[in-house]
Amino acid sequence: MSVDVKKISTEARNASSLHLDEMSTEDLLITINNEDQKVPVVVKGAIPQIAKFVDAAKEKLLQGGRLIYIGAGTSGRIGLLDASECPPTFGVSKEQIMGLLAGGLEAFVSAKEGAEDSAELGVSDCKAINLTGKDCLVGIAASGRTPYVIGAINYAKRIGALTGCIVNASNSTLASMVDYPIEAATGAEVLSGSTRMKSGTAQKLICNMISTSLMTKLGHVYQNLMVDVVATNEKLVARQLGIIQSATGVDNDRSKELLAKYGTVKLAIYGYFTGASVEDAKRALALHQNNLTKSLKDK
Repeated sequence: MSVDVKKISTEARNASSLHLDEMSTEDLLITINNEDQKVPVVVKGAIPQIAKFVDAAKEKLLQGGRLIYIGAGTSGRIGLLDASECPPTFGVSKEQIMGLLAGGLEAFVSAKEGAEDSAELGVSDCKAINLTGKDCLVGIAASGRTPYVIGAINYAKRIGALTGCIVNASNSTLASMVDYPIEAATGAEVLSGSTRMKSGTAQKLICNMISTSLMTKLGHVYQNLMVDVVATNEKLVARQLGIIQSATGVDNDRSKELLAKYGTVKLAIYGYFTGASVEDAKRALALHQNNLTKSLKDK
């Protein structure tokens, strides 16, 4: 398929870096940094779009649906990275938030030729994870035209899944297709066409915002604490204890006692404030979909 890159805004030449190869190291870095500073401003402008997607996705996940990012190259890697960090951070299953990358996991470190150009591969990857109408599929594509992603989104719409996208170009094909477009037009890259730079930075910021706000809304956060963090090493056990201490004001020894008694950070905090038994604490949290804030307000 022929692609006219001149019509893709992310492929345009950046006037501030036309002589990048002749700059001193410091001037080169300053040029990159000056462009990078534009990214948060662009993302800020997309907050209303992000909020609409998060609120819609929350309802899907409350009904047992999943959040699935899909993309190729840098875009797919960023989605996969965000998804992979959610289970240890928020205690969710690796199936609830997933990332699909054109070419599969091996393409994370070594690109698979032609994968992003196949709409059919996008469809087959969605079928392989049994995408259903309960799920949310977010296509990530700097240009908003990647065939792999467009194929997947078309399939998702046919089966009734909620669809969203993160794109870095205005008036893109992908944004026109989805239920909830998120558009962060970051403009020409310092290195022409290298969308791993500003475009990728914007995508990472937006994925962070989506997953963190969604998990907060679903009760995996108490105040600003990761109360569902999974302890897989000594540092994270210490973090669990630190979270109990921050939430309750107890000392380290008391936090260890609470964690040993109740088994989880959430139950330990609930038990501290209410004096409930382990079983009563479990029932109280279950009544409020494991939301500690709501459980404590209703104690």
